[in-house]
Amino acid sequence: VTPLGPLFTAWAAVNRITASGRVQGDEERIGVSEALYAITMGAAYTLHLDGEIGSIETGKKADFAVLEADPTACDPMKLKDIPVWGTVQGGRIFPAAEL
Repeated sequence: VTPLGPLFTAWAAVNRITASGRVQGDEERIGVSEALYAITMGAAYTLHLDGEIGSIETGKKADFAVLEADPTACDPMKLKDIPVWGTVQGGRIFPAAEL
């Protein structure tokens, strides 16, 4: 169980680092691509909405987050720290609010 946050959830599945800093279940680690699938298509499938959401395809809702870095190209330990540039919802672009 992880806090609600898709990139943190993916980071946890890829790295399997506990709060104390040790690796829990090294053999249970998955790759970044598998983790990204789990938080997109896997989540949509779990909700029985994979025909409507979870991937960018003709006929599906194209609501998604725009990240500031490529999660497949960054250090897996930094996956949870990738900033979200903004979102696209209903074809409209919404930059993230500046703090």
